[in-house]
Amino acid sequence: MDIRQLVQDNKEYITEIRRYFHMHPELSYQEHETTKKITEELESMGIPYEIPEEEPKTGVIAWIEGKKPGRVVGLRADIDALNVTEQTDVEYKSQNEGKMHACGHDAHTAMLLGAAKILSFVKDDIEGKIYLIFQPAEELGTGAKYMMRQGTWYEEIENIYGAHIWSVLESGKISVEAGERMAAADMFNIKIKGKSGHGSMPHETVDAVVVGSAVVQAIQQLVSRNYSPLDSVTVTIGSFHSGNRFNIIAGEAEMEGTNRYFSQEIANRIENDMRRVIKGVCDAYGADYELDYTYILGATTNDEESSKIAEKAVEKVAGSEALQKMVKTTGGEDFSYYLKDKPGCFGFIGARNEAIGACYPHHNEKFNIDEEVLANGAGVYAQYALDFLKSEKIN
Repeated sequence: MDIRQLVQDNKEYITEIRRYFHMHPELSYQEHETTKKITEELESMGIPYEIPEEEPKTGVIAWIEGKKPGRVVGLRADIDALNVTEQTDVEYKSQNEGKMHACGHDAHTAMLLGAAKILSFVKDDIEGKIYLIFQPAEELGTGAKYMMRQGTWYEEIENIYGAHIWSVLESGKISVEAGERMAAADMFNIKIKGKSGHGSMPHETVDAVVVGSAVVQAIQQLVSRNYSPLDSVTVTIGSFHSGNRFNIIAGEAEMEGTNRYFSQEIANRIENDMRRVIKGVCDAYGADYELDYTYILGATTNDEESSKIAEKAVEKVAGSEALQKMVKTTGGEDFSYYLKDKPGCFGFIGARNEAIGACYPHHNEKFNIDEEVLANGAGVYAQYALDFLKSEKIN
């Protein structure tokens, strides 16, 4: 049966189920009702599934197996929402106060359920096995590793595809090209320890505000003077806290921030480079420091052969005119964990349509999408899986 026709036949379902999830957002590792709804939908399709045994028991692993043996592929969608109070006027706005699907994960869940529905219609033609991974806690960067510990699905798959609704990409366009797509994301905490004192006698103190400010300026220069201008690197301080009164010189300061980059070479050295710079500044001012550095996510890099499969899938479902090259982004994505040991592709589904107000950035309280793109997004999920199963194994 023609996938394009199945896409159109299930368009209304995909839109309606997306709206349901949008109205009922749940935070990372709290997606119990979301998990329940996903399993209800899978049961109605006759698709077997498992819920993780590990607490908090959110997320779903489902599978569709053809009558003939063959290759094994995974399709992944994330399901968690954010601590955002929605400020849109859509009729299906969030009913859970202070929680919102402000990043499009409701759309991802709906598209994968739509793909499940499409694939169930062509089950007899499937040679091999397709895993459907509904993943919790992407926003924490830990949900992928959580799902990889559940069962044997990750060991079984040979390839994996995932996708993200994208607010800066024009509605109807889809980006699946090979290479670096999303950045590695690290988090750090810096504590400066000086000596407090009276604001009128700075010579008796080691001013943590001054030292911290110098540290902020110095680590910014890591980008411009330590790494090649051809590499993409960002160093961001997101919070800076110090002092509690106008006439007291602070003895302590604390900063939190994030580094984003794509190169493994940078990953191997950036923490040590930061320590060197921070220590140098603190030594100059007579202060001490502590640096707590956490590597959260690796870079998301699409395999060339997988991207070719994805491009063909897009052409079959949405036409060659839908393919769109897109500059890589320094946003992070825990889909990168799946790609550490398995080839695969991560796509971007354009959903920007200013005419309907779908023009706000991800994580914004007015974030919205053009729902017209959902059906084709589901179709690409399904077509990718079918095409991979028919592709020749590459050693």
